[in-house]
Amino acid sequence: MNSVAFHTLGCKVNQYETEAMEELFEKNGYNIVGEDGYSDIYVINTCTVTNLSDRKSRQFIRKSKKKNPEAIVAVVGCYSQVSPEEVENIDGVDVIIGTSERGRIVELCEEAAFTKRKINIVRSVKTYKEFEKIDIDELKSRTRAFVKIQDGCNQFCSYCIIPYARGPIRSREYEDIETEIKKLAKAGFKEIVLTGIHVASYGKDLKNESIVEAIDKISHIEGIERIRLSSLEPTLIDDDFMKIMTKSSKICDHFHLSLQSGSDTVLKRMNRKYTTEDYRQRVDLIREYLPDAGITTDVIVGFPGETEEEFKETMNFVEEIGFSRIHVFKYSPRKGTPAAIMGNQIHGEIKNMRSEILIKLGDKLSKEFNSKYLDIPKEVLYEEHTKKNSDVYEGYTSNYIRVRTPSPDDIIGTIKATKLSGIKDSYIEGDL
Repeated sequence: MNSVAFHTLGCKVNQYETEAMEELFEKNGYNIVGEDGYSDIYVINTCTVTNLSDRKSRQFIRKSKKKNPEAIVAVVGCYSQVSPEEVENIDGVDVIIGTSERGRIVELCEEAAFTKRKINIVRSVKTYKEFEKIDIDELKSRTRAFVKIQDGCNQFCSYCIIPYARGPIRSREYEDIETEIKKLAKAGFKEIVLTGIHVASYGKDLKNESIVEAIDKISHIEGIERIRLSSLEPTLIDDDFMKIMTKSSKICDHFHLSLQSGSDTVLKRMNRKYTTEDYRQRVDLIREYLPDAGITTDVIVGFPGETEEEFKETMNFVEEIGFSRIHVFKYSPRKGTPAAIMGNQIHGEIKNMRSEILIKLGDKLSKEFNSKYLDIPKEVLYEEHTKKNSDVYEGYTSNYIRVRTPSPDDIIGTIKATKLSGIKDSYIEGDL
């Protein structure tokens, strides 16, 4: 065997872990091929947030076996952690790994090929005690890098399967984080994104460490020009946090503050740990310290029992806050969560209708936010060519406005002062 293909579903943490597993195979002499190509090994790094995620994983397993019936298929991640027996019973699966021991992926695939036996090493998340590190030494891009600082979640929102898939919170030792970031800086990266399953809980299982202290120390690392945070809980935001966020010009004025619903009664059923008034106060505090901050969020529509009035409350609250971008999700029951057995599950057609309405509102709010910066120069980190034109480059401002700018020169990996000149559906046109 000399080739391996990866298919990754889900969050940025999964993408980070896939890159680490790719490197393990490369160090053992394997070639990484595209997920649609012919390969000796196929690795599916799964998500289980929705039933659709599970179905996509199963589809790719079947697709892989059609390409090469003799291939070894390894299923890794949250789906296999939550439903190991279900995955084991899928025809064509050879290796089942949950959300631990991914560092053994090469060894186990080779063992399955040699013994012709199915291997399942999934163990209970209750045994997870420490952050499991998978090193990434060879970096494939040179612009923005994700740095995993934390795993697991203790929140147990009523709709969410992730605590059962990822286990309790485990934080990465700060010294190890610093080592990776210094390596990224040396490699030429301009921006790092601190990511995890529940980033706000970083340090709660460590002595004398917190997310606020970690951000402060990271801001002093030379070479990195931008520090961005992935999704945060609103309860993390207070004066001490905001003082750190404004202490260094490196820290991006962009906050992805998870909302999920703008109705207090729905938030209570979701077992979220805040009210809309708590959320509003946190947003006001952010804007007091950083008036230009981009505030993005996630919202679930069609949660069990969501009435028309509760949906209107969400619409009104979303418009009041004035988010710069909204990710809308239709509620999907997950077996094993309290919400899956709640009464008054919402019909699919109603979910679709509410999703469309909220997406339209989100598009409107994004354009309103972006329009405030027309004809104003903003620093943009350019990350890639656009797919349609290699002379047009795409990147982001510090407050997470997507910008596309023509340039005769290759500007990937550079931060350029850019005049924002024209609003399109999902981005702003820029001029250097």
